Amino acid sequence: MDPETFNLSIRKFLKMVGVNSQREIEQAVREALEAKRLGGDEALAARVTLEIPALGVRVPFEGEIRLK
Repeated sequence: MDPETFNLSIRKFLKMVGVNSQREIEQAVREALEAKRLGGDEALAARVTLEIPALGVRVPFEGEIRLK
């Protein structure tokens, strides 16, 4: 294993997940606000699960996204 390649690969994956996740969240919130399903001052429960089937890894992460 090349530690530098491994580290860069992890960082690239996490950046892709972060950028795409943020885009999806922003779009969903914008649509919900426009449809009046949200008032704009909510705190939204959020959950992400990291899965790496070849390693048997399945780790949930939970948090909150505040709109105000």
